[in-house]
Amino acid sequence: MSNKATHASGASSDGAELRRRNVPGESNGSAVPTQAEVDNKKSHKPKSQSSILSTLDEYEFLIAPLIFTFLAFFTRMYKIGLSDIVTWDEAHFGKFGSHYIKREFYFDVHPPLGKMLVGLSGVLAGYNGSFEFKSGEKYPEELNYTFMRLFNSAFGAVCVPLAYYTARELNFRRPAVWLVTLMVLFENSYATISRFILLDSMLLCFTFTTVLCWARFHRLRHESFSVEWFTWLFLTGISIGCVCSVKWVGMFGTALVGFYTIEDLWNKFGDLKMPKVELASHVSARVVGLIIIPVLVYMFTFWVHFLVLENSGPGDAQMSSLFQANLRGTEVGKDSPLEIAYGSRATLKNMGYGGGLLHSHVQTYPEGSQQQQVTCYHHKDANNDWFFYPNRNKPLYNPEEPIEYVGDKDIIRLIHSQTGRNLHSHTVSAPVTKADYEVSSYGNTTVGDEKDHWTVEVVNDAASNDWTKIRTLTTSFRLKHTSLGCYLRAGNVNLPQWGFKQIEVTCVKENKPRDVYTHWNVESHWNERLPASDPGSYKSPFLRDFVHLNVAMMTSNNALVPDPDKQDDLASHFWQWPILNVGLRMCGWDDHIVKYFLLGNPIVYWGSTASLAGFFVLIGWYLVRWQRGYQELKPIEIDQIHYGGIYPVVGWFLHYLPFVAMARVTYVHHYYPALYFAILTMGFMLDWVTRPLARTHKTIEWAIYGVLYVVVISLFILFRAIVFGMEGDNKQWRHLRWFEKWRITD
Repeated sequence: MSNKATHASGASSDGAELRRRNVPGESNGSAVPTQAEVDNKKSHKPKSQSSILSTLDEYEFLIAPLIFTFLAFFTRMYKIGLSDIVTWDEAHFGKFGSHYIKREFYFDVHPPLGKMLVGLSGVLAGYNGSFEFKSGEKYPEELNYTFMRLFNSAFGAVCVPLAYYTARELNFRRPAVWLVTLMVLFENSYATISRFILLDSMLLCFTFTTVLCWARFHRLRHESFSVEWFTWLFLTGISIGCVCSVKWVGMFGTALVGFYTIEDLWNKFGDLKMPKVELASHVSARVVGLIIIPVLVYMFTFWVHFLVLENSGPGDAQMSSLFQANLRGTEVGKDSPLEIAYGSRATLKNMGYGGGLLHSHVQTYPEGSQQQQVTCYHHKDANNDWFFYPNRNKPLYNPEEPIEYVGDKDIIRLIHSQTGRNLHSHTVSAPVTKADYEVSSYGNTTVGDEKDHWTVEVVNDAASNDWTKIRTLTTSFRLKHTSLGCYLRAGNVNLPQWGFKQIEVTCVKENKPRDVYTHWNVESHWNERLPASDPGSYKSPFLRDFVHLNVAMMTSNNALVPDPDKQDDLASHFWQWPILNVGLRMCGWDDHIVKYFLLGNPIVYWGSTASLAGFFVLIGWYLVRWQRGYQELKPIEIDQIHYGGIYPVVGWFLHYLPFVAMARVTYVHHYYPALYFAILTMGFMLDWVTRPLARTHKTIEWAIYGVLYVVVISLFILFRAIVFGMEGDNKQWRHLRWFEKWRITD
């Protein structure tokens, strides 16, 4: 087999082949030159000039990315400290970084890796974590925000050489490789969003590494089980774990690698010549490399997250009571008596993922019974306190009588400490979950009926097999309505604004013992008649906390839906992104503020979107001709379309379509991972359609690419102010407002 065919099939990975990036079945624009042709060229050029050009050509794979990388660091870091105010989502992620520095537990909808890196940048900058990162507030002199931004921008700069090598691994020819690299380098939105203390540059960086590792692993498919093959397989898995640990959007890149893996193994399954042991080895290697390793990386970031955040903080209430009791400085379980007795005042924590504290307030339901509302609330509040009282068939509670403990199967009343009303349910439908019964607060210690009665059903106890008593933190139990037979439940359904968006509490008719949203535990407990204990001595298992936090994150993420009562000027719709219909103001727009506008390079957006459409035209063209009996494509060319074209298009759909379907509020930066796959598609399309010119009219081919290079660079320069910062009156950039939605000027 010739070097040319070996290279196109991916069977060879030697340095010479990597330096000569060929279209399948072709060399870099022409056939491999013969020695006579080389000698003929040398006769027309001075020897020194030929030697220099030959050296530059041979080491282009090192020289070009070095130049591109230098420019990348310039575009991402130039004047990065110009604005000294907290800009856009720096208010969120800078604050989360502060929590790591102060080691305070917090809650957020994103996994922890990116925010831990933000915290690391703060540590390296000598920041003590005291700044609150309020939006629009000026950074204090002692906070080296410029260094923190520089640290973050490095991830964005690294994306440029990653794009270069990815295009090479996808077998694009040199002009297309340069075009892809320049489109990433001079993409205004990539450069802008990399300049702040955000997660997006890290997300993009690990998305790029995932695609590069996958592409390289694919090129080594004929060298299975070699050291290099295993290296890139495991690097792909590590990269998947990292991108998913920054934002869950990384799951879409994981899906792309998953589709490739399924196809690859399916093809191997159909190879009857492959020994079954070898097939089993392929499956096992991919299970380890692409499933186990990413999961371990993802879980490791949470292990570090829990290890670092050892102090009580603003996110405690999202976690289980037992987890909170193990945090330093927590009030949960502090000096609480261990066993619950009648007359005890306590808070009840729902044990469902993301569950809150049983809560009531003086406001009433606007419909239904119109009695006092009962909800679940995540924040510490006196309205979360309830008294354990005997049922109405027993004598009234008397603090002078001997202590009587609450245990399994006991029938009790729960009385709201602030209003004195009983926890109550009846056959009125719940306000949102109509199939369940409404739960309210009704009557008082003397006024009420049997519908104030609840039967305690112990589910388990983390510290004891003795279920005769309810213990603080460790005992999980259900509350069964004694009269109706339903169970107290808080299922993460939010009430409307009249219920302050708090979680709806209902009495569910179905008896599902494993439904964790019907499980409760005592979080805090006060009773002067009982001795204090240390319930925090019982440790919360990591796996339980890991699952609990991830489900809570998912629940909160799904709750990020547009509020019809509020207008969000920064939000945008999915259809606006590929056509660059809208941008985003990242800060205030006063004349004295350095302003940044999140907007892409027009040729990058429009060209890449047009390439997506053009790709389907190309596929349709070849399908029609194939149906008519034409067989113009060689297998090696079909392979190039498959892996160099189809997979980037699939990657774009995987990263774009979820935002079409999801109901949550969306912004322009949600399109940035998908944009990269559109850029790769444009690189493929131009590489493919200019192949004939590479053989016959090399000058015309380079002229086409040269025009594109100039347009990409020129538009970046034209819109450079929105990247590097607009100072003064925004009207001086009126010429950049090509469309009404580009709100660069007032």
